[in-house]
Amino acid sequence: MRFLHTGDWHIGKNLAGYNLLADQHATFQEIRKIAQDKQVDAVVIAGDLYDRTIPGEAAIQELTKELATLNIKEHLPVLAISGNHDSATRLGIGHQWFVNNDFYLNTNFSDAFHPINIKDTQFFLLPFFGLQEVRNYFADDHIQNINTAMQKIVTKMKESFDPQSQHVLVAHFFAAGSKRTAESETMIEVGGLSAVNTDILKDFEYVALGHLHNKNALHEERVRYSGSPMKLSVSEAPMEKGVWIVDTDPFEIQWVPLKPVHDIHVLEDSMDTLTNEQFAKNYAKDDYYAIKLTDREIIPDVMNRLRQYYPQILSLSRKYGFSDPKRHQQSTKTQLSPDKLFEDFFQQTIGTEMSAEQEKIMRKTLEEVMKEND
Repeated sequence: MRFLHTGDWHIGKNLAGYNLLADQHATFQEIRKIAQDKQVDAVVIAGDLYDRTIPGEAAIQELTKELATLNIKEHLPVLAISGNHDSATRLGIGHQWFVNNDFYLNTNFSDAFHPINIKDTQFFLLPFFGLQEVRNYFADDHIQNINTAMQKIVTKMKESFDPQSQHVLVAHFFAAGSKRTAESETMIEVGGLSAVNTDILKDFEYVALGHLHNKNALHEERVRYSGSPMKLSVSEAPMEKGVWIVDTDPFEIQWVPLKPVHDIHVLEDSMDTLTNEQFAKNYAKDDYYAIKLTDREIIPDVMNRLRQYYPQILSLSRKYGFSDPKRHQQSTKTQLSPDKLFEDFFQQTIGTEMSAEQEKIMRKTLEEVMKEND
């Protein structure tokens, strides 16, 4: 059979305050088209469907539409698990009757040992879990680490192996040999301990992993991370996003890239260069930008000036710091009012302007300080 392997959708994610739902919807439509063009028999989603354990209403509506499109409109079996960002209880509501429509959503550890059979392949859906769940299931308090737990889990799964079938594990964990490459990846392992030794997984023809956002985080032919389908942090700017198309027999795997709806760029240059119209024309205004200025001097109204060319700035920093902050501080004190001084300090330090509420708090605090000094 042929299936599409994706994961780490993080529906509802905000990027430095920017809502990504529209981009996530457009990215899903591209995934849907790939599924159609490649004529897959199923879609596998390896956890972290939501970005938060308590997703917002808009995020719930978006994910529901996406899953319904694949499963009901496209008539595709969907196999999904909960990840560490998902609430297993909330996500799993309704899973008992989803199976009647070939939507297999597993959020319960105990259900991981009941394979889903589609064509020539058995899928074992292992959601994100804690060590105590494993101890409770096997009634074994001697399970002290993740690799002992995984050995038990795989041995139990193999009891249900059909020798005439291919076997695929869908899971959400940190595999030994993987490299973290994105700041958006939560620093958490299964049970909070170590990493899974991939030798334990050798009896599976393919392991479809979620959790790390870079497809190149692990270099093993049959154990793969799909990575997130979108760039979800500045550290992911250089990464190519996409999905895997997996054929089980004969085994073959193909990477299909996804084009960013709005890309993330890291620009490192002087203020003069970045605000040069010819230079700025090379970049789409509605993309996202992390800017590192090479200038060392103080630049008045720096954020507003940059936003004329790059409206969606995620971060602003100085590569080499400031040339003489003490001298600047002294001259500023003699030239600016206290509220203006604080506004400039806030903008230079945080990289964004103060909100109306922050300005209100600042002025109230300054008034109180001035009264105390009178």
